[in-house]
Amino acid sequence: MSAPGTAIYVQAIGLAAPGLPNWAEARALLRGERAYVAGELPPYQPQLLPANERRRAGGAVRLAFRAAEDAMQNGVFAPKDLATVFASSDADTPVIHRICSALAEPARMVSPTDFHNSVHNAAAGYWSIATACAKPSTSLSAWDWSFAAGLLEAFTWAADGAEVLLVAYDIALPAPLLERRPIAGPFATALVLSARATPGCIARIAMSIGDGSADTIAEAGLEALRVGNPAARALPLLQALARGIAGEVLLPTVGDRVLRVRLATP
Repeated sequence: MSAPGTAIYVQAIGLAAPGLPNWAEARALLRGERAYVAGELPPYQPQLLPANERRRAGGAVRLAFRAAEDAMQNGVFAPKDLATVFASSDADTPVIHRICSALAEPARMVSPTDFHNSVHNAAAGYWSIATACAKPSTSLSAWDWSFAAGLLEAFTWAADGAEVLLVAYDIALPAPLLERRPIAGPFATALVLSARATPGCIARIAMSIGDGSADTIAEAGLEALRVGNPAARALPLLQALARGIAGEVLLPTVGDRVLRVRLATP
């Protein structure tokens, strides 16, 4: 981790979840100005992907792109100039389920497209193709703590001078996997982080790992969303960013510890 006292800047945010189709619409809800109403996310066609890659992209990739492209709306940084961190607990589980089902059949005919999409860094690969980005990229998984792990990774890179896009995402699992891993709905968020402030940046943050209890959400529907998807563990931080609150947000991480994220005005 970077030196104590290091701070970086949140430049832009993207979001895609039931009832939270993008960051612009989510801000008022997260500020408590209207009630949360869950609703299905409509189908999404990634705007940056070429047509051939768009046809091949699976649900997890499309969800990751939805949040990432939302974060790109402010236009401060070009996508090709950003290092990337893609964090997902389970990645494209419907693809994994189809492959396992195919392997259980006598012919064992695995779809080449499914095989192509089965790797954990599929979203990162599609993003590099779509944006012609040659910057460093990390794809990681840390079970229910994947958002905190991704945020810490992105923070460390930004503290070293990189401009970074963090994308955290998880989609619903199909049966019978859903019985063992109950993720019933999609959630994705994206943060653009850098060591320097730009006009319109959202907040300055610093972080450390410590003891404590992770923050929850008072609104019952949003709290159900938070606990129902690993990527949605980001919601307390997103709510604080939407409200412009200076203070500390505690996010769950490995070993019953928390990632302490301290927020201040830019």
